[in-house]
Amino acid sequence: MTSHWILGPGAIGRLLAHSLSPLADVTLVGRRALPAQQTITTPEGEPRSQHLNVITTSQLLAKAPAPPACVHITTKAMAAEAALESVASIFSTTTPLVLWQNGFLAQPRLTELWPGPVLCATTTEGAYLTGDKNLVHAGRGHTFVGDLENRHGALAQQIAHQLAQAGLAATAVDDIRSRLWQKLAVNAAINPLVALNGIRNGELRGAAYAGRVEAVVEEVAAIMLAEGVQAPNGDSGLDDWLALAWDVIEKTANNKASMLQDVEAKRLTEREAILGPLIGSGERHEVGCEVLRGLNRELAVLEAGF
Repeated sequence: MTSHWILGPGAIGRLLAHSLSPLADVTLVGRRALPAQQTITTPEGEPRSQHLNVITTSQLLAKAPAPPACVHITTKAMAAEAALESVASIFSTTTPLVLWQNGFLAQPRLTELWPGPVLCATTTEGAYLTGDKNLVHAGRGHTFVGDLENRHGALAQQIAHQLAQAGLAATAVDDIRSRLWQKLAVNAAINPLVALNGIRNGELRGAAYAGRVEAVVEEVAAIMLAEGVQAPNGDSGLDDWLALAWDVIEKTANNKASMLQDVEAKRLTEREAILGPLIGSGERHEVGCEVLRGLNRELAVLEAGF
């Protein structure tokens, strides 16, 4: 049976563990102990309990299970490198990594640092935690898997197949870099606004927030044009990026975005991984990004109060 280690028992980490456990030997690794009996509520509202192999990093280091065939890193972007470093000594440097971070910060760094294959996954699966043993799978989405250097197509196919067998729609792609930028564009339009206002994704459709969404997307569309990144439909106009943002907001209307979960838990957000690359690109290409800078400042002030 294939062995998967999942570093980071957040919403996506637990969704992966629940999904893969019936088909694979899964070890879910976190910094603190969690109950082994975990419950997932499906998008249809059905609660399902399952025993997961949940251990702490120190337990993993003290008595490592069988070497993994694959290591998924599902921590926040700013913690990904440290999470890998904390356990990298106990498995082979040829072991494939799959990075599930938002933004475009951890992926290029770890692709350069890790000797073995590094895949990147971008997903629209909606999930959030409601405690140490409860996960809500708020909405089904699609996951794309590939590597930044387009060298590991067969491995991406294998991982996508395993995810699909586990009930998570997935496709291997050779343009993951563009897809990460596309996800970054959507995240910038959703995450900061829901986090700052304490709302779910769907509430962005209301009159109080829709104008701010459009202002963000206008800047993002100009940055994507400068980067040569097209919207998923293959076009580059503002209307295409707006359509993408509103489509994701509609499909994840009931979801509590990751950045909102961080704010509610009084944790640092992924603003640097999501807004940072966009602001940096805007500055390089001399494209205006005052709205994005403003959101970054607002989030920094909010975080300072934690």
